[in-house]
Amino acid sequence: MKNQKIFFQTIPTLIITLMPVLLITGPFLSDLGLSIVAILFLINSKKNNLYKYYNNNYFKFFLIFWLILIVSSLLSDNIIISLKNSFFYFRFGIFSLCLWYLIEKNEKILNYIFYSIIICFISLIIDGYTQYFTGKNLFGLEIYSVNRVSSFFGTELILGSYLSRFFPILFGLFVFIDQKSKIKSKKLLFLLTITFILTEGLIVLSGERVALFFMNLSAIFIILMINDYKKYRFWTYVASLSLIFALIFFFPVTKNRIIDQTVNDFTNNHSGQNKKVEKIYVFTKAHNDMFITGLKMFKDNKFFGVGPRQYRNVCKDYSVSKLSCQSHPHNTYIELLSEAGIFAFGIVFFGFFLIIIFSIIQFFNNIFKKNKSYFNDFELCILSALIISLWPLIPTGSFFNNWMSIVYYFPVGMFLWQRFNIANVSKVNKKA
Repeated sequence: MKNQKIFFQTIPTLIITLMPVLLITGPFLSDLGLSIVAILFLINSKKNNLYKYYNNNYFKFFLIFWLILIVSSLLSDNIIISLKNSFFYFRFGIFSLCLWYLIEKNEKILNYIFYSIIICFISLIIDGYTQYFTGKNLFGLEIYSVNRVSSFFGTELILGSYLSRFFPILFGLFVFIDQKSKIKSKKLLFLLTITFILTEGLIVLSGERVALFFMNLSAIFIILMINDYKKYRFWTYVASLSLIFALIFFFPVTKNRIIDQTVNDFTNNHSGQNKKVEKIYVFTKAHNDMFITGLKMFKDNKFFGVGPRQYRNVCKDYSVSKLSCQSHPHNTYIELLSEAGIFAFGIVFFGFFLIIIFSIIQFFNNIFKKNKSYFNDFELCILSALIISLWPLIPTGSFFNNWMSIVYYFPVGMFLWQRFNIANVSKVNKKA
């Protein structure tokens, strides 16, 4: 029993707690850690009959999605290459189940994850601002360009993506822990306040405009939806906006990236001249052409697409310009349509649609003072992390990228635990 606890609880707990750190090191260690967690949970499930974690709508839909990906790979022109990505995709769904299981065994894992994320954020804040103002980070890594801070991520320009996607999770864990705590720590609250404000400023310095959009989207969603921490989140958001405006006003290179280049990308005007705008593009001309190429792919492969991670190999046959052929079409839903077909697209979009519908219903219930809440404050913060991952109208990384997939599925386990924990409490209360 002692060995089982080490292998099935202690080791997975340690890996999941360190996952925010592992993600900073890159895709290899984070994916290795996730794979170990998934394998150990599958063994644990067999040995200890943990089948209740698989008997739910989440896993049933995930299983169907996974099978669709496999069929899509088998029908592709590059079966082996595509199947390498789709066959082992199951590990992400299992990872979420394991996190649910571990929280159920010991809620303190949420505290561990919270402190892991806050340490990562503080480290990135110190290192990122150092890199921006001195040209080098604490390890001597030079700034990628005059307006793109990358900190420990180096040439991988994903600092803003990391911060914006983990920010609502961090705030949600703070809400959960603070509600459970009998002793309120003013020092911790002050540290978090400074962290929240500086994090949002650092996202701007990263030059990642999508990450800036995600940060604002999750902040507005949380402010509108939560109950107990609405004023606190509102004023930290106002403070962060003040910092953002100051950074844009006092540092022209930041303004150039966030505002000037965005306007130029929409009009394909990179000459810096005030010429007449003849055409508006979807984000940029490159994105515009990739989207069109992806949709043309889908038109010829409606049911199962061209195979996961095969856009790069097939795009030459559907190219509309030299900008069309990249590793993926840079939009989650166009990638799903072109690479996995209408069924895979439908499952993911259905999940996003349900989150939005129930959130809207809860929002209006709160306005009209109806005592019907689908989600508590912790769940709403976690949902905001899922919403920005599934938001359709924005350029995105590859849906099938291992690093991105870990980020997508990380909050799912927390949400599953909270949902089923609430359901079990309700059953007990009804019986009582």
